[in-house]
Amino acid sequence: MVQYNFKKITVVPNGKDFIDIILSRTQRQTPTVVHKGYAISRLRQFYMRKVKYTQTNFHEKLSNIIDEFPRLDDIHPFYGDLLHVLYNKDHYKLALGQINTARNLISKIAKDYVKLLKYGDSLYRCKCLKVAALGRMCTVIKRIGPSLAYLEQIRQHMARLPSIDPNTRTILICGYPNVGKSSFINKITRADVDVQPYAFTTKSLFVGHTDYKYLRYQVIDTPGILDRPFEDRNIIEMCSITALAHLRAAVLFFLDISGSCGYTIAQQAALFHSIKSLFMNKPLIIVCNKTDLQPLDGIPEEDMKLVKDMEAEAMKTVMGQGDESTGEEGVLLTMSTLTEEGVIAVKNAACERLLNQRVELKMKSKRINDCLNRFHVAMPKPRDQKQRPPCIPEAVLEARAKQDAAEKETRKTEKDLAEENGGAGVYSASLKKNYILANDEWKEDIMPEIIDGHNVSDFIDPDILFRLEELEREEGYRQEEETKDDFEMDGAELTPEEQQALAAIRRKKSMLIQQHRIKKSTAESRPIVPRKFDKDREYTTKRMGRQLSALGLDPSMAVNRARSMSRGRKRERSPDRGDATGHNAMDVDDETPSKKLRMKSRSLSRSRSRSRPPSEVAPGEGFKDSVEKVKALKIAKKSVKKRNKNARRGEADRVIPTLKPKHLYSGKRSTGKTDRR
Repeated sequence: MVQYNFKKITVVPNGKDFIDIILSRTQRQTPTVVHKGYAISRLRQFYMRKVKYTQTNFHEKLSNIIDEFPRLDDIHPFYGDLLHVLYNKDHYKLALGQINTARNLISKIAKDYVKLLKYGDSLYRCKCLKVAALGRMCTVIKRIGPSLAYLEQIRQHMARLPSIDPNTRTILICGYPNVGKSSFINKITRADVDVQPYAFTTKSLFVGHTDYKYLRYQVIDTPGILDRPFEDRNIIEMCSITALAHLRAAVLFFLDISGSCGYTIAQQAALFHSIKSLFMNKPLIIVCNKTDLQPLDGIPEEDMKLVKDMEAEAMKTVMGQGDESTGEEGVLLTMSTLTEEGVIAVKNAACERLLNQRVELKMKSKRINDCLNRFHVAMPKPRDQKQRPPCIPEAVLEARAKQDAAEKETRKTEKDLAEENGGAGVYSASLKKNYILANDEWKEDIMPEIIDGHNVSDFIDPDILFRLEELEREEGYRQEEETKDDFEMDGAELTPEEQQALAAIRRKKSMLIQQHRIKKSTAESRPIVPRKFDKDREYTTKRMGRQLSALGLDPSMAVNRARSMSRGRKRERSPDRGDATGHNAMDVDDETPSKKLRMKSRSLSRSRSRSRPPSEVAPGEGFKDSVEKVKALKIAKKSVKKRNKNARRGEADRVIPTLKPKHLYSGKRSTGKTDRR
């Protein structure tokens, strides 16, 4: 069985990319170094190899394109006509023909120039012939650029086509637009076809799969067809016509008897009679859809007569197949995709009709004789007239009786209980009724809550509300007594001496609070008054000196330290910054020193102060003296020595151990690239 998988077709590059691919491959895969001192035979061979290699690559690429695209005359007629409808068979063949012509032209160009290269008499002439050969090949590819772009568009579209097997069991759905075809395939298969309340929602063939009697059936949803001449039909309708004409399938003709699709039953009947020639030798079932809006019995007599005429035409296909077992009810079926009434019946009827037809065709074929002689059906003959009924043990009969009795008893479900007790939103299902307990009365008991391993109900006081009222009453009494005894000293009834004493006490109290807060705060968190806020110049070194002197302390060291840490200090020159001879650059007797000395003096004046040696102890480092600091530095250096020793350079480090590997920089160079990647 031939499987058509158009998704495996290789991408077709455009003309420019095609040339870049081939020429870059030629540059990479052939030698690139040649000298005019080589023998002429070697020069000829060098350029002949490039021309032949380029021609081989072009030939291989173009041959792949020609071989991978399907030939319309060799594939199934369904796919042949479908491709003709979608892409125009003539344009498709012309594009492939141009690819084939370009392949032959490139082969001819390579053959001619290889012949000319055999007579090249210099490096320059051989190179010119090679350039001309590759240029003509590229020109040929540029000329077929539109054909390559057209084939790439076809490849993309063919990759989106559904994978339809023309030879498998198939159910085909057809009819006017918006009659319920896509809704039906969504119900019986796992397909997800878009359903909208307007015509021509489905614009191409959609495929789904369903099972019946352990066999897989292919269900195809076709676009809607309008009743008009064959020449006026568009590409969307022609897809449906192609599928009806070439696929051996069971046909379901959908009929909207409610008229909600926008077309009357008379118009749908006219379409049926115009395409009934496509239904020959195929199982045909007429499906009356949307019976939830309009039952079949309620339509007018004129429409009923049209439906009966279509049913009679469908019965002719049954008689032509010799399947007399299918009655009128097997040809005309009703259903509603909205309520799903009759959907499974339609599917089963179509699968059964198709299965019977395929079995019958196989029975009439010549190959059946090769299979029948392998089968032998043994029919036992009675040896006497004695009746031998089946022997069934009594225990089995009793078990069957109990099972039948249990099946007859209707068991109430949760849904039935919900409807009896007010419906959804009112009824709440009990989760305790299936508990297995010693006594069924315990099922609805309230379960105690457990917190920290203790039962909450054990700690409940029955008189808690009464005690709460007593506590609230007692609290109210106490609040009233406090309001009576509470008073505030406003100082109105005090004498002037008492008022002064009270103010002094309050000032002392606030000072104690401030001192306590200052002691709590660390040195880093103490507030520092910025200079821009000290507008009255209250916080100065003079004031600090006066206060320290009042306390009996020497303020000179503190004042000097504050001045040394101020920001306005300028850098001073190091005292030992002289010239190399030990004299200062400015100590020159000449009244007009040279330019060199002047520049040196400026640079020395701008030089930084002397750096602090590592052994010198800086304030805040935590060392007692320089000896202790040197000792600490030695210990730190010794502690990291072992770690540094183990941290050798390894294979994970970004280094090139050998800058010039011997195998790449010595010996005779072979063909190809020798640079190191």
